[in-house]
Amino acid sequence: MNQIGKQFPSIEQITDQYLGQSRNTSAAGKPESSFLQILGQKQAKAEPLELKFSKHASMRLEDRNISLSKEQHSRLTTGARKAQEKGIKESLVLLDSLAFIVNIPNRTVVTAMEQGESADHVYTNIDGAVII
Repeated sequence: MNQIGKQFPSIEQITDQYLGQSRNTSAAGKPESSFLQILGQKQAKAEPLELKFSKHASMRLEDRNISLSKEQHSRLTTGARKAQEKGIKESLVLLDSLAFIVNIPNRTVVTAMEQGESADHVYTNIDGAVII
């Protein structure tokens, strides 16, 4: 086995050694799936995104007499999923007249308010927004 820089074998050599096949074809000679195809399949099979509400967000909803219908909760979840697909970490999700800050990696609604409550309509510490 040829070694690169007399230290490490190449990726192709390791692939051939452990998989017993060439890089881009399976044992039957058919092209293998690309990384993006496999990732998409795994994500489609993954459990659905479920949102939790932080204690702070729950208190804000209660203090402001905001209750979400099942349809609104479903749309909020859809907005969070879209943010996740785009790689957003801290998202503003605007839903009807409500605004939610969602921590996407933790799947947690951090705070909730009516859009009119923000005097200047300025939202900070977010890296993306989804309008549903």
